[in-house]
Amino acid sequence: MPRMKQYILILMIFAGLSGCGRRDTDKADKELIIFHAGSLSVPFRHVSELFMEKNPQITVKAEAAGSRDCARKILDLGRRCDVLGSADYRVVENLLMLDMAKFNIQFATNEMAIAYTDKSLMSEVITAGNWYEILLKKKVLFGRADPNRDPCGYRTIMLFQLAEKYYGLPGFERKMSEKGGGKYIRPKETDLLVLLEAGEIDYLFIYRSVARQHGLKTLLLPDEINLKSPSQRQVYNSAVIKITGKKPGEFITRKGEPIAYSVTIPKGAPNREAAIAWIELLLSEEGRSIMESNGQESIAPAPADRYENVPDGLKRFCVAKESFIEKMK
Repeated sequence: MPRMKQYILILMIFAGLSGCGRRDTDKADKELIIFHAGSLSVPFRHVSELFMEKNPQITVKAEAAGSRDCARKILDLGRRCDVLGSADYRVVENLLMLDMAKFNIQFATNEMAIAYTDKSLMSEVITAGNWYEILLKKKVLFGRADPNRDPCGYRTIMLFQLAEKYYGLPGFERKMSEKGGGKYIRPKETDLLVLLEAGEIDYLFIYRSVARQHGLKTLLLPDEINLKSPSQRQVYNSAVIKITGKKPGEFITRKGEPIAYSVTIPKGAPNREAAIAWIELLLSEEGRSIMESNGQESIAPAPADRYENVPDGLKRFCVAKESFIEKMK
């Protein structure tokens, strides 16, 4: 339906209903504004649709962009939102905490993969054992996201670095980064889906969940390079990339690590109570089921940075990040 395609869900505000995702309110026709990563478009839409059923008097407006672009709308442009969903918890940590966000909850994982279609050149022969040869062929075109605007972009560069070591391919990262001269680099990886489906590019570095949601053929990659497995953390840490920092001329060094998405409520959220209710639904069993049905494993309990600042209504779903890390050792 049109409003789903526009990612603007007309919901109506809290009607005194009880249960996860429900809150009372004394004002009608309020908005809940969500900035989120492009790769969260489908599952967040589904969460919001369920939120509509539970709260038939709220208007939820969702804007998809690269996670770093989402954060910069708040940091640089002074725009306000109620919920921020990032494809990398480090985006919130590096750009917004603690000035613009007081807590950061990790709630889902993902993995890097290569999406393609029946129209892709050499699609009938590509495998996890030869993709690195096929994608370097002159006539084969691939797309990737901008590393300075989207975590999928810098994770793709990390993937190139890890593949260079894993397969023993000197110069592989440089060759892949330079190929095409940036023609098929976009602000977020989901911007390239149309090009892939139209046959303008043959392959796309993207999250496995997004490829699944769009019915694309997917080449899965070894755990040593797909940024999925906690057991490969040390291997991932060997991949390093510099990306733009908070201020012009500043840079942040990012090391590879297992993918973790996060959610927070930025400072000055216009509808904080509604935001708490929406995140409560996201972290509930119903919300986790939606994430997993869309190809993303949930993290439960959800590790939270600055657990003491997490709203009381959300603490039952969370654990202090420090405790979570200690258990993972």
